[in-house]
Amino acid sequence: MLWQRLLPQFLVAALLTFPYTILALHGSTLADDIITGLNSATDCASCHSLLLTFKATAALGDQALVGSLKGICKRLQLQDTDVCDGVFESVGPLLAHDLRSMSPFGQTSTKFCTAMWGLCRDPPVNNYTVPFPKSAPENPTSFKSSGKPPFRVAHFSDIHIDREYTVGAEANCSKPLCCRVFSDQSEPTTIPAGPHGDHACDTPSTLVESIVKAIDATNNTFSIFTGDIVDGAVWLVNQEDVTADINLFGEEFRMALKTPVFPALGNHESAPVNCFPRLTTEDHANDSQWVFETSSAQWLPWIGQAAADQIVHHSGSYSLLVPNTTLRMISINSGFWYKMNLWLYDSDDQQPDPNGILSFLISQLQIAEDLGQRCWIIAHMPPGGGDVLLDQSNYYAQVIHRYRNTITGQFYGHTHADEFQLSYSNYSDQRRDTATSMAFIAPALTPRSGNPAFKVYDVDPDTYEIIDSKTYSTDLSHPEYQVDPVWKMVYSARDLYGSSIPGGLDPSASLSPSFWHQVTELFETDNKAFRTFQHLKRRTGGGGCSSNDDDDEAFIECKCRSICQLRAQRSENNCADVRRGWFWEGNEPVESSISESECEGVGIGSIFKQMVRGDKMDESTKRALRAHLNDILLPAQEHQGNVQSKHPFTASEMQAVLRIP
Repeated sequence: MLWQRLLPQFLVAALLTFPYTILALHGSTLADDIITGLNSATDCASCHSLLLTFKATAALGDQALVGSLKGICKRLQLQDTDVCDGVFESVGPLLAHDLRSMSPFGQTSTKFCTAMWGLCRDPPVNNYTVPFPKSAPENPTSFKSSGKPPFRVAHFSDIHIDREYTVGAEANCSKPLCCRVFSDQSEPTTIPAGPHGDHACDTPSTLVESIVKAIDATNNTFSIFTGDIVDGAVWLVNQEDVTADINLFGEEFRMALKTPVFPALGNHESAPVNCFPRLTTEDHANDSQWVFETSSAQWLPWIGQAAADQIVHHSGSYSLLVPNTTLRMISINSGFWYKMNLWLYDSDDQQPDPNGILSFLISQLQIAEDLGQRCWIIAHMPPGGGDVLLDQSNYYAQVIHRYRNTITGQFYGHTHADEFQLSYSNYSDQRRDTATSMAFIAPALTPRSGNPAFKVYDVDPDTYEIIDSKTYSTDLSHPEYQVDPVWKMVYSARDLYGSSIPGGLDPSASLSPSFWHQVTELFETDNKAFRTFQHLKRRTGGGGCSSNDDDDEAFIECKCRSICQLRAQRSENNCADVRRGWFWEGNEPVESSISESECEGVGIGSIFKQMVRGDKMDESTKRALRAHLNDILLPAQEHQGNVQSKHPFTASEMQAVLRIP
């Protein structure tokens, strides 16, 4: 576009013409540009303009950007003061690094606008054919059940243990997470936190004790844990606390459970939250090594030395053969496809396989195929969500299709919902015959997202296919909950849906991808069945699509999007951006009722969204914010100007600073 070609030339000229106000464009102050940018950010073009303004701020140094963002958050009263300070002190320097590293007009900046503000559409997938060591066998190994009794596997996720949970603290606070003692909360308590948790809070230690007893009572052979140990107070997260949380989780669950646990890393197992650097990030490639080393040490008694070593050398991923089976468990770190991982935006180079996660997965799947094994893949984030980068989701889908005969199950968490995603050999022709793989997504154990819940699978010991999926939960509204939580089976998927699909489910059949596709067809024609699914999805009532009127347009639209999402393990086929709460009509974003991923909580993405989607600033707010920003930015600009006058930039050097092609 013309403006993209001309604006870089204008910027270089402007920056060389005004050395003392190196970053003041078109005569206004940088503070004015920030305020104007926030007030006018409504689409992708204006998002790029806003990004350019923040990039200019970051060029003044980390603290100029951090101070500005903290000031905006507090002056606009987007969150409490401590939350604003904590969030941007944590991720602000990394954000400044990103802004200085990316071009304001490239694909990376568009992806950044999509992730942080939701104002751009995802760029089209970059074409990439995933390389495989071997072609799929012409006559793949056949796996048949001999009718032996199934064994059981427990699947739990998103426990978010709050080590600072305080019984009697305010459960109706102004923070994103309550049931803690906060120094700025001096009002009398209105809703005291109970001994076993509250819906506004994460998991107390007493509830953890109840959880492990409930899991142990399922008589499982082993458990899988799909990540997120750390609590949702993301503005307070630091390396020391995350390390302690990982260690305590390992110690407590090893002592309490009779059978092993095979874990996967969650996006909260890092500090700053969500952030795992790529190996290509100069000077920072090993910034998350402490996460991998801590997890490796704690998980070693469950997974063995070889797998523990893989965690250290493969960015949190590992593989093992489950003892006394021919089932290979492959655990991968899904943080490298997460849109909220800020380390993924510090380069304009589009990397198809950050940190070799896909390569590691392929190598382990190939071993399994060669040896006639079946595979389960476990990870935190399901690859079909709106918070997943389209490129990596597409490339992952290629892997799933290539090894579809070997992969018999995929297991995730992250969404905090009891749901699933389907993979197809042809996404343009979604039928029971083209459904190739099934992803089970476990509900959360934190009460923050509904009644705590986990899954138990009945597994065929010959094929390692899922025979039944049962969800267990405890009800916070029960009068005896705060005395002693009672765990009950909520439903069996086989019992709930098996008789409702055409012809019924054969007694010897597994819950195959074909079966689950037929379940989605049931939802299309049976609103009662769909509403039941929505109710069970959140464990707290109606869930989304809450209208009881079958002819209500909003309900019909919501149901269509929900079914589309169930059929989209490849995120480019997902009908809605679930992270942003928007879906797309034509070229414009349209607000919907879809909630943000509850796993993210209140972090940089949600606050950025508040900045541009709240009420527009009145003149009084603008004046106060302008004064505050000028106090931060003008001294930084003057300092930068003094440096520039002594060591003038050449045009080529300025282009390098701004990452202008």
